[in-house]
Amino acid sequence: MNTIRNVGIIAHVDHGKTTLVDALLRQSQTKLNKENEGTDLIMDSNELEKERGITIFSKNASVRVKHAETGEEVKINIIDTPGHADFGGEVERVLTMADGCLLLVDAKEGPMPQTRFVLKKALEQKLRIIVVVNKIDKPDARIDHVLDKTLDLFIELGADEDTADFPIVYASAKNGKAGLTPDIDSMTDISAIFDAILKYVPEPKGDSTKPLQLLMTTLGRDDYKGRIATGRVYNGTVKANQDVMHVNRDGVMKKYRLTSLMTFEGLGRADAQEVAAGDIVAISGIPDITIGETIADVDSPIPLPVLAIEEPTVKMTFSVNDSPFAGQEGEFKTSRQIRERLIKELETDMALRVEDSVDGKWLVSGRGELHLAILIERMRREGYEFQVSRPQVIIKQIDGKKMAPFETIFIEVPQDYSGVVMQKLGARKAVMEDMSTDDKGIVYFQFVIPTSAFFGYRSEFITDTRGLGIINTVFLKYDVDAGPAIRREHGSLISSETGQSNLYGLTGIQERGTLFIGPGIQVYKGQVVGKNSRVEDMRVNVCKAKQLSNMRSKGDGSMEHFNTPQVMNLEDALEYVSEDELVEVTPQNVRIRKMILDEVEARRLKAQGF
Repeated sequence: MNTIRNVGIIAHVDHGKTTLVDALLRQSQTKLNKENEGTDLIMDSNELEKERGITIFSKNASVRVKHAETGEEVKINIIDTPGHADFGGEVERVLTMADGCLLLVDAKEGPMPQTRFVLKKALEQKLRIIVVVNKIDKPDARIDHVLDKTLDLFIELGADEDTADFPIVYASAKNGKAGLTPDIDSMTDISAIFDAILKYVPEPKGDSTKPLQLLMTTLGRDDYKGRIATGRVYNGTVKANQDVMHVNRDGVMKKYRLTSLMTFEGLGRADAQEVAAGDIVAISGIPDITIGETIADVDSPIPLPVLAIEEPTVKMTFSVNDSPFAGQEGEFKTSRQIRERLIKELETDMALRVEDSVDGKWLVSGRGELHLAILIERMRREGYEFQVSRPQVIIKQIDGKKMAPFETIFIEVPQDYSGVVMQKLGARKAVMEDMSTDDKGIVYFQFVIPTSAFFGYRSEFITDTRGLGIINTVFLKYDVDAGPAIRREHGSLISSETGQSNLYGLTGIQERGTLFIGPGIQVYKGQVVGKNSRVEDMRVNVCKAKQLSNMRSKGDGSMEHFNTPQVMNLEDALEYVSEDELVEVTPQNVRIRKMILDEVEARRLKAQGF
């Protein structure tokens, strides 16, 4: 009997996936690193993941449990996958390592749009699905409704009869409990999930006597070992210091010797001498290996099918920062440093594309706004300084027609705000496909919208629904281009001077619109300092100070009220910025600026048709 199980965990953002992995690791008595002792969300180790509460990068861990019937020790390889559609490149790859999946659904919310995306990928690969209804201890849990919705989703995604008859486990991952009935009082630990994995997830297929076939699905880097590739052994046995054949994407073969061979034990990697078919391994010693390629036997190299990744839909132009404050805040700011960092990202992110432009800029394409925003935020935190343009959709020519990407939007809002949502999305060329209302007065919408028309709507939606609405999107298809994107309904307030913002100057112009900065902030001429309430741009002097004199007049002691500014973070800035503006990104600040800083120069170029 094979003593390995490979299990992926898939769920919507914030449905408790990473919390469940924590409980599985702890209750299997897995040895944790010192820094993980007593911490939560062990698998979300990246700083951005901890802040946002989402999983961005897939990770591996393993636990060892005893089989109740045979008494044998079984190693369960756990693959934690991203729940957001923008990280589909990660999801598609890592699911090739799994033989089954735990589908985690919230006992109140049920299956959500991102669940649909990842589940669709799992069903395409014919993986065995175990449904885990999590958070059953919530006071407003509605388990029967959630199970009905889950079944509907399986049928909608074309699951066969056998797959749609899924096993169910009820759980409260936060409390570390699970059982076969939704009665939390009768649960003692999480072992019901281990039992379900051993019972329903098939043993990995593969023959250890056949020639070696190892498919690489993720890449990492180690300061001592160099490039580390992680993947699954499909056939054969791989040994430490073994000579292997690397088959690249074009079918070109090169012989290498492995410098290290590791398997996953708990949260870390452990050196191994020999690993048989079915297990997940990490190897080093092949400097030019990329994701989706095969490591094969030297004498009879048989490549596995190269992993196909869905195409990017959104592009942005990255360039060296040339603002008046350039070079003051970043550690890495030269063209060479920025380009090297972007090329390095290509090694580990298969859904990303980077092209050199003739004007010394780079066209970076990704799966969505969030995908590119995460890359920009990571580079910023690493000390990089650069500027980026407004996100644009990637237009394709198919059968002589211009085709653009379309998204499906899923919205939940209280009934009071349904009118404004329909009005705003109607103006953005969205087509309503479904609408329903539950007994609590929550309206559920489903729209199809051109990706270009959706840019900038998220922040509007949050404002319009007073933060009570939930919005999710999933890429749908490429279809006939719906025409030019909607222009934003307001202009910008632009600083006419370089200097330090002053409370007197800010108070005088705050009635013109919404300010992005407060007093005491260094600004430069041409920087966007606020949103105008009118359609056109307006130049304003935020550095203006009150002229002091020896004379006092009545009322000088009183001060006008200054409204709290709307401080723009990176995602707000990317949503706000227009075609003639840029987002300046540094480790310390995110600024919005005009491409042409000088007003006279901007007008002259506009008159010439540029």
